[in-house]
Amino acid sequence: MEEIKPVLSADIIAEDNPIYIAGPCSVENEEILLTTAHQLAKGGIRVFRGGLWKPRTKPGGFEGVGETGLPWMLEVKKETGMSLATEVATPAHLEAALDGGIDLFWIGARTSANPFAVQELADFIASRNLDLPIFVKNPVNQDLELWIGALERFYNAGIRRLGAIHRGFSVYGPHLLRNMPEWHIPIELRRRFPTMTILSDPSHIGGKREFVKPLGQQALDMGFDGLIIESHCNPSDALSDREQQLTPAELIQIIEEFVYRSANQDTKRLEELRDEIDRCDNELLDILARRMAVCREIGEYKKEHNMPVVQIGRHDEIMQSRIGMAEKIGLSPKAVGKILSTIHAESVRQQIELMNSSKTMK
Repeated sequence: MEEIKPVLSADIIAEDNPIYIAGPCSVENEEILLTTAHQLAKGGIRVFRGGLWKPRTKPGGFEGVGETGLPWMLEVKKETGMSLATEVATPAHLEAALDGGIDLFWIGARTSANPFAVQELADFIASRNLDLPIFVKNPVNQDLELWIGALERFYNAGIRRLGAIHRGFSVYGPHLLRNMPEWHIPIELRRRFPTMTILSDPSHIGGKREFVKPLGQQALDMGFDGLIIESHCNPSDALSDREQQLTPAELIQIIEEFVYRSANQDTKRLEELRDEIDRCDNELLDILARRMAVCREIGEYKKEHNMPVVQIGRHDEIMQSRIGMAEKIGLSPKAVGKILSTIHAESVRQQIELMNSSKTMK
């Protein structure tokens, strides 16, 4: 995917500024839609999102108004000048949304996890020879290759204005956040496709409105191109996702408080610091190599004296003392514990390998 273009044109989003897409989780009625849209437009939002078709986990919940809401969305565009975005899950959704004046489309997490559903959408696009602006949300499960696969299906169908939305990953049972961020997954996506527009969805990651600001700031700090956030003029009465939606006023206030760190800065000092990090990493690797060499000598001694590899008392002593030392010098005990556990596991592996070898190291 070498020819990926920006999903949104410069006349919609100013260059070097974060992209903000906002609007209600679901389109409910014309009055709520227009009220929310006007308040968001007044605050500078240029792209309005509204869910026309809402996939629900269980039947019986509000599943959106469907095509009925398309004239209301078009009225939003006429009255505010905002571009329109909605989720589509089937070719019928996409065809109706195109006919109804929708400008931007996203593929939801449940759909992106289904290669057959994605391919049906891609085939429809290819049959019409369309180059639509499309975002693909990450699948519900933690599978980067499945996410990339969905993106590739649209790319192969001729889509070049192609982007991704990170909305976190589903987990079983109660957790602080609705979806686990697993930030390393979208970071790896960015590494593989550096020109792709990638947004974060703090509304769905957090599941509660109080998490939108810290999660949104974290995403911006990590280099995401912008955010898609749910906003409703009266969240307490919303028919879906009421706990995670912000009023337009609350959202605009948060956006004003976000700190955006532009990449277009003099990076000489940054490069110097990165060089220092490289030197530290080289030293760490040298020390680690020396440590493993000593561990192999210990393994040789244990083999010669018929001793077991794992000495639980010694392991516990090392973990407790090193973690205590780490805490005293301002390091995270939890992080250091993970690092030491990984080093210990590799030491054990090398000693067991030596124990099972036919030759004794000299």
